[in-house]
Amino acid sequence: MNLPLKKPIVFFDLETTGTDVIKDRIVEITILRIEPNQQEKLHTYLINPTIPISPQASKIHHITDEMVKDKPTFKELAHTIKDLFEGADIAGFNAHKFDIPILVEEFLRCDIDFNIKNRNIVDVQVIFHKMEQRNLAAAYRFYCNKELNNAHSSKADTIATYEILKAQLDRYPDLPKNIKELSVFSTYHRNVDVHGHIIYNDKNEEIFNFGKYKGQTVASVLQKDSGYYGWIQNADFPRQTKKIISDIYMRIKKQ
Repeated sequence: MNLPLKKPIVFFDLETTGTDVIKDRIVEITILRIEPNQQEKLHTYLINPTIPISPQASKIHHITDEMVKDKPTFKELAHTIKDLFEGADIAGFNAHKFDIPILVEEFLRCDIDFNIKNRNIVDVQVIFHKMEQRNLAAAYRFYCNKELNNAHSSKADTIATYEILKAQLDRYPDLPKNIKELSVFSTYHRNVDVHGHIIYNDKNEEIFNFGKYKGQTVASVLQKDSGYYGWIQNADFPRQTKKIISDIYMRIKKQ
């Protein structure tokens, strides 16, 4: 079935220098933008990450330092990429834990606040894991009866993710049929930051999802232990997480 869209949705996939969502960089991005009239536009960019690609990552996606040394940096492509996401919901495979956090970090390095707060995010991997418990290649075989050739190329993985979601909508009659409800179904928490370090509780309050204050509201912790704020800002946390905690800190200071 076609996706019932009220606004555009962007399917995307990244290949990176490694698996550290804070320190590693994007070397390839594919963006498949689907308009409400089902018109599709596909874009793939090789990117100079400005840091070496790890041998382990290169072995998986077959992109080498030599292949990207003369390609534009993310900073040079940032506004073009941001425009492709403009006004759109987002979908990906393992998007919540990997692709979106790395993408947000890249934008913040360019001083661009890539806001996902008002976007629906559909994570096809979460749907798959809730329904079948497998990986992308197995999902493609299971739902689409196809073999995923060129796995770990961003283009192949992006197109496969789009096809899998359409097949999932066909296979599961009880699966939500609109993007907003799919977004809710395909996540385990309501994240405040894309990394899930800060999440919302049932009262729509920001709470810590890690460490000694896990489950407590960020505001109450910062009020009773201001040193925790300093520790987070100086520790190896993602830029977006630090920014959100800083915003909350400034908010309670004004109260």
